[in-house]
Amino acid sequence: MKLVFIIDPIERLDPGHDTSVALMEAAQAHNHEVWVTQIEQLHVIEDKAWATVRALELKPVELAGNQWVAAPDWYCLGEPEQIPLETMDAVFMRKDPPVSTAYLYATYLLDYVDPAKTMVINHPQGLRAANEKMYALQFREAIPATLVTQDKTIIREFVDAKGMGVLKPLGGKAGEGILLLQVGDRNLNSLIEISTERGQVPVMIQEYLPAAQEGDKRIILLNGEPIGAVNRIPTGHEFRGNMATGGRVVSAHLTDREELICAQLAPTLRREGLTFVGIDVIGGYLTEVNVTSPTGVREIDRLDGTQLGHRVMQWLEQARRGYIHV
Repeated sequence: MKLVFIIDPIERLDPGHDTSVALMEAAQAHNHEVWVTQIEQLHVIEDKAWATVRALELKPVELAGNQWVAAPDWYCLGEPEQIPLETMDAVFMRKDPPVSTAYLYATYLLDYVDPAKTMVINHPQGLRAANEKMYALQFREAIPATLVTQDKTIIREFVDAKGMGVLKPLGGKAGEGILLLQVGDRNLNSLIEISTERGQVPVMIQEYLPAAQEGDKRIILLNGEPIGAVNRIPTGHEFRGNMATGGRVVSAHLTDREELICAQLAPTLRREGLTFVGIDVIGGYLTEVNVTSPTGVREIDRLDGTQLGHRVMQWLEQARRGYIHV
């Protein structure tokens, strides 16, 4: 197969951490052609989606002790070529958040990929529908007490009622801008004003879950089915478990409650073409649904001895042959 990955500039990726690299390595190991491009290199020409792409060859990372190690020259790029994306078997949209105007426009360009010829993972319409913070709101039985507002009074009333709350920017990533709000904090008004840009931008407020100190579990879903999980535990004085904020990762298995959450999400994810997804669960409650470039594969593979990228490629091969209904 011929696969193209829409990513951030490859020199910015961390081969020992980024799931995009794990997926590309797996594709190469399955003898598929791997190509890369960026959102600013997408075009629509004569009603077809095109891209300026470069062939990619990778030197796979190796596990040394307890970490992945990459060669200094871990990738090699070919010369740029301009191609219609319908000549590819699949397009992986793996641009990191935030979902900016440029990102949104890129999803519109991807609407012009012929679905009869090429799969887009994740589907552009699904990406537009699934704000990673708000998407979970439709699964009311799975989430903690949550509200979305820019109104300071409503936020204060929520925090007063719950004692503590977690404020999340709707467009944030990797724990950026997440704040712990507490009753009696003299900075509370200022924190709300800064986060909402003085009442102009809505934010999400969730009830603080004490189980967060025991970990924030990332579960990877492939076509709605859980294929791996990792627990991210806050360290030091940090209340966030995100790996980007220093969270410690440990092996994790799904509880019965988490299995039920995955089953609840699966039909909706499949219907909206959200094939490769990472959900976050704290204390048995769904807190986020990550669809843009969910990570965690490297950590799960390292801790559990799995090869999740290979499972994704095996699924894709079966889907392209028509053995799996997508």
